[in-house]
Amino acid sequence: MQEQILILDFGSQYTQLIARRLRELNVYCEIHPYNKLPELTSTIKGVILSGSPHSVREENPPKPNLDSIKGKLPLLGVCYGAQFLAHFYGGEVGKSSSREYGRANLSFVDTNSVLLKNISQNSQVWMSHADTILATPTNYKLIASTHDVKFAAYQIENESTFGIQFHPEVYHSSEGTQLLKNFVFDVCKCSGNWTPDSFIDTTIAELRAKLKNDKVILGLSGGVDSSVAAMLLHKAIGTNLHCIFVDNGLLRKNEFESVLDSYKHMGLNVKGVNAKNRFYETLAGIIDPEKKRKAIGKIFVDVFDDESKLIENAQWLAQGTIYPDVIESVSVKGPSATIKSHHNVGGLPDYMKLQVVEPLRSLFKDEVRRVGKALGLDENILNRHPFPGPGLAIRILGEITEQKVKILQDVDAIFINGLKEHNLYKDVWQAGAIFLPIQSVGVMGDERTYENVVALRAVSSTDGMTADWCHLPYEFLAKISNEIINKVKGVNRVVYDISSKPPATIEWE
Repeated sequence: MQEQILILDFGSQYTQLIARRLRELNVYCEIHPYNKLPELTSTIKGVILSGSPHSVREENPPKPNLDSIKGKLPLLGVCYGAQFLAHFYGGEVGKSSSREYGRANLSFVDTNSVLLKNISQNSQVWMSHADTILATPTNYKLIASTHDVKFAAYQIENESTFGIQFHPEVYHSSEGTQLLKNFVFDVCKCSGNWTPDSFIDTTIAELRAKLKNDKVILGLSGGVDSSVAAMLLHKAIGTNLHCIFVDNGLLRKNEFESVLDSYKHMGLNVKGVNAKNRFYETLAGIIDPEKKRKAIGKIFVDVFDDESKLIENAQWLAQGTIYPDVIESVSVKGPSATIKSHHNVGGLPDYMKLQVVEPLRSLFKDEVRRVGKALGLDENILNRHPFPGPGLAIRILGEITEQKVKILQDVDAIFINGLKEHNLYKDVWQAGAIFLPIQSVGVMGDERTYENVVALRAVSSTDGMTADWCHLPYEFLAKISNEIINKVKGVNRVVYDISSKPPATIEWE
């Protein structure tokens, strides 16, 4: 069984970042709500308590039951976690005299502490809390301070229990990764053997044991998640995997044919289904973005239901669900209202009598790419920009028509191909074009035109949670704009979106 670190989530904005930092050290970890502890098996080598927007001084603060953890497993409290371990075990937490937020420096470091091994005096850390520890219980030993925060870090004597009031997981804590290394390797004694290759071997073995000789249906999208899921399943069960690639009429230009061909060269058992008209007919007259998503999701399910009936004794539906979707669906704050309906984590209509298998549900997006690379996935799919589940439907503001789709496909193709030709594609996290529901006056030749406006969008990001607009060269944008207006009939104006996320989202709908 894979060794792991358990992270208990109290709702901090940084919780996922803790997990990502540990996984970068090749240490597997899982995030669970503080009030939903999993079974504490021998594979769990240590526990981390996250920060929180809550205060231990609230009337009903988040209070986990640590009876089976504290003093029995290595434990690290971060920010709220450190204050919890101080306040409810005989110490005192009070309101900070001034809000402790931003960069600070450690003015005292106990270099004999195993947690602070190789941490420099004056090391920069990141604070983010309105409360502070005023006093610790008598068996808590002070191991680090800043100029303003006496109890920046402590250890409980005769326990592998530590508390820190700063965030080692954020970039601004200059030696935060070293501290996390000390905790997982020196305190928890993790071996750091969780690699893409080990994940592949373990997952294939688990899939074989779980699926046996059953038939599995998988909907391919052309994206990296479903493609990597397909490769893992293919290696596990071979031709018992039945892949379906649906042309919903909302893909990029010529994408259905080119991606289908790539899949066949990968040795996958794949069937292409042309369902364009079915989608166009259902979407006619729908303007609201969420109604578009739901309509598209329903047709996809209907198409898969029809296709599954053609595969005798199909038992499973495979999905490319990844870890951020899973975390959000079981969040300490409950399922997020912002989850897009097409994510549909583990959900199927009652009439579809298929069990769900999700080979990637423990991976972040960048980890999926690393696994795909180890599997030898085609570079064009592996490095493909994220593309929304509903496709171009949410990049056409207003009603969907086949003519608008054709225009947007042509615009998008010029933009994406241009990025590739100018070696800009890999510098961009996601790019695309948006068909705006307005027309503008223009002049072409000696004639006045009144035609469509398209917006180009390109953002940089690491995980899609936040994003900045890409500062593409003006010469490149001028060339692409000129090419679009000259070659795509029906467009006479091109604009470039320079909004960051937040406050704007990456997609417009």
